[in-house]
Amino acid sequence: MSIGKITKISGPLVIASGMRDANMFDVVRVSSERLIGEIIEMHGDRASIQVYEETSGLGTGEPVESTEMPLSVELGPGLIKSIFDGIQRPLVAIRDLTGNNLTRGIEVPALDRNSVWHFTPTAKAGDKVVGGDILGTVQETDIVLHKIMVSPTLSGTVKSIKEGDYRITDTIGVIVDDKGKEYPVTLMQRWPVRKGRPYRKKLSPDTPLVTGQRVVDSLFPISKGGVAAIPGPFGSGKTVTQHQLAKWAEADIVVYIGCGERGNEMTDVLNEFPELIDPHTGKSLMERTVLIANTSDMPVAAREASIYTGITIAEYFRDMGYSVALMADSTSRWAEALREMSGRLEEMPGEEGYPAYLGSRLAQFYERAGRVIPLGSDEREGALSVIGAVSPPGGDISEPVSQATLRIVKVFWGLDANLAYKRHFPAINWLNSYSLYADSLGVWFNKNVAEDWMELRGKIMSLLSDEAALDEIVKLVGMDALSAPDRLKMEAARSIREDFLHQLAFHEVDTYTSLRKQYLMMRLVIGFYERSLDALGRGADIELLVKMAVRESIGRFKYVEESNIEKEFENIELRLDTEIDEVLAAKEDF
Repeated sequence: MSIGKITKISGPLVIASGMRDANMFDVVRVSSERLIGEIIEMHGDRASIQVYEETSGLGTGEPVESTEMPLSVELGPGLIKSIFDGIQRPLVAIRDLTGNNLTRGIEVPALDRNSVWHFTPTAKAGDKVVGGDILGTVQETDIVLHKIMVSPTLSGTVKSIKEGDYRITDTIGVIVDDKGKEYPVTLMQRWPVRKGRPYRKKLSPDTPLVTGQRVVDSLFPISKGGVAAIPGPFGSGKTVTQHQLAKWAEADIVVYIGCGERGNEMTDVLNEFPELIDPHTGKSLMERTVLIANTSDMPVAAREASIYTGITIAEYFRDMGYSVALMADSTSRWAEALREMSGRLEEMPGEEGYPAYLGSRLAQFYERAGRVIPLGSDEREGALSVIGAVSPPGGDISEPVSQATLRIVKVFWGLDANLAYKRHFPAINWLNSYSLYADSLGVWFNKNVAEDWMELRGKIMSLLSDEAALDEIVKLVGMDALSAPDRLKMEAARSIREDFLHQLAFHEVDTYTSLRKQYLMMRLVIGFYERSLDALGRGADIELLVKMAVRESIGRFKYVEESNIEKEFENIELRLDTEIDEVLAAKEDF
């Protein structure tokens, strides 16, 4: 074991000498208070250590002890419903021990050693197993069946395995490798956070992650195993959008990382998530959620580690065959922590002071997403979708973190402060957002929802684009200067914005829209435009067309309950045809 001495302290950065036998990324214990830290740079026998706790009061000459292990997380029953900090310390357990404030140097295991879980084996003695194979299950919550897997680095023959009630450190079985060495198996395993968990095969992103949010599913979809960024200024709705996605996305497990966010926002998350009812199961959303809370007043070094902690936990559930959605809010605060540590290490700064390796670190994080076939003998499929919020200063997405993120992600949901101030939510700007998955997912939508889904999407995008061009003319010379077809185009685009894209997160019905309902809504809006355009060509009056009473029914269709949508759709279609015929008849009477 390597034991050195502190020679320099600079905020969360501690320099220790006498650490020649230590390794990069080893976890160390600093001073007699045993503060936890990690080696991030080595020069001869001098180690630069980022300390994950407050360093005030430390002095030179105090001891530094290497644990000779990299920063790792504990993976096993007890993860779900838990609230951890950035280095997987259980905040609830620490509060019970020390009160509301974190105590320096406290050592509390991430997973409760006293909880008892009932293990039901699916493997039996004599079975050949490889890394990733499922040995048995534990019913962790009413919703989540926790699958106990063979460690990715182990393979051999099951010597013994038994059903029963165990703590996570108890031996549930023994595996003998090819050399005859015996390895006891527990309900828990460890994994270093900076190393992605291995898998057998990565699959193409051709299945959508259905979210029930119309602007996302219809215009800018994300695939299962995809990556998306939500950049936006203060108050534009990043956090509410991520809450909606966490609640409604078709994911089995949600991992929410509050990375450097304001304490009151994290408090809202911690208070709201247990009260949110999971629409898929009727249980509390916390029954399938892991929360990582690293607020802005916590040490910056732990903020840098938090997203690795979160994505390693997410990969673990992905390997069980679950679809996992990871929300990182926000990666800008994480990048700021990188910048601070880089400055203290006296590294050459890049653009705006961020380290030159900012882009590669972001890529390492986002590239751990994907839809995969995990290790193991069976053909189960798991997916890890990553949605990262970006908080550019002043909403300027030309800054380095936003630009580095956009070079990596394939979905960009650009939040617009002007839309938010107009109370248009989600405030995703349809003119500068995009999804590079749209074409590959279009095959799925056309096959599983309706064969003209992508055609309708294309027409909606075209109308919104044309509206932006015509809007400049309207601002200069007024609506009356437009031709009748252009006036109709503006009305149709307004209907798309207000009736289709605007969605109330707190409305009982409108908060979630099925793909079938989204398709019918697109049909109604485009149906109004195309039939009215045809009527215009036959001499109908534009004023009468835009004032048809059926337009209010089209607008209120989003509040129709799912069980009644087919019947209501047919009624509105019939009324639309009838009222257009009446407008044409009025022209003939005139």
